[in-house]
Amino acid sequence: MSDKLEQLRAQIDQLDKQLLEIISARAKCASEVGAYKRENGQDDCQFYRPEREANVLRRVAELNPGPLSDEEMARLIREVMSACLAVERQLNIAFLGPEGTFTEEAALKHFGHSVQTTALNSISEVFREVESGAANYGVVPIENSTEGVITHTLDNFTRSPLKIVGEVELRIHHYLLSQETDLKDVTLINSHQQAIGQCRKWLDSNIPSIVREPVASNAQAAINASENAGVAAIASRSAADKYGLNILARNIEDMPDNTTRFLIIGSNSVAPSGVDKTSLLVSAPNRPGALYSLLQPFAKNNVSMTRIESRPSRGVNWEYVFFLDLEGHVDDEPLQHAINELIEASDMVNILGSYPKAVL
Repeated sequence: MSDKLEQLRAQIDQLDKQLLEIISARAKCASEVGAYKRENGQDDCQFYRPEREANVLRRVAELNPGPLSDEEMARLIREVMSACLAVERQLNIAFLGPEGTFTEEAALKHFGHSVQTTALNSISEVFREVESGAANYGVVPIENSTEGVITHTLDNFTRSPLKIVGEVELRIHHYLLSQETDLKDVTLINSHQQAIGQCRKWLDSNIPSIVREPVASNAQAAINASENAGVAAIASRSAADKYGLNILARNIEDMPDNTTRFLIIGSNSVAPSGVDKTSLLVSAPNRPGALYSLLQPFAKNNVSMTRIESRPSRGVNWEYVFFLDLEGHVDDEPLQHAINELIEASDMVNILGSYPKAVL
């Protein structure tokens, strides 16, 4: 048994050596790519290629022999890509803060831990940071599988020139955190209103009499809990570590598949990856059949629509703009035909971006 164990350890040591050599060779190649791009005057948008990274991760899932899961293997490869990209050019990623939010987790899931991150106080600030060029990209929440769309994000797209360049889906687990060690000592619960809604049944069943007070973010709730006796926060596992809080209850979300979708925003357009989505902002005059006229071109051209949301127009009372998510890339011929027909039927069509579907 001892000899067998030593043989296995020696094999692991040899594999580690090979991994080190392969990762170093990849980083060296990335460095040469970065030098070539700089010599040829390419900008930051040409250093980060969302469609290429998506295809790499899809290929990893297809080729993965196990025993590691596709998700775990993708996470490891994503970190390698992140470190190698930082050799070319370190990106600055703005996200809805403070530190410890699920939006930060989404940013790190998508870009890896080798990027620089900037926590901002509002979704509008994330848009402004990217528009100004202070950040290369931004990460903002767009919808939750339980509580629905985040309207602040939609509203910012109506007045921003930024494009959607990617999306992230994050499985959400909520924890009840406090400096207290016993639930009976909790007198107030803080969290973002979305998180409170996602945990409503658990709260009603377990602590129905404790006051629930919405705050700007789950991370802000964790900060409040760390500074005030008797306050508990609904927040992430990472927030417990970041703010030194005790975990009073785990996985208190009502829906076992509770997932939030986040958008990556930037100033560039993204080439097709082969498995893409396109988002549009559309308006039409307030008349009978207006919505039908907006949707008919997609049915005619066999383009699948995965989401539609409406928001009040900023210009005229009782008129609306519509946000559409469609399958396919704007360069795909069926979608091109549908958009051309849509332009004729609407007052305004703004292509918010075509981007790879979320990967793992």
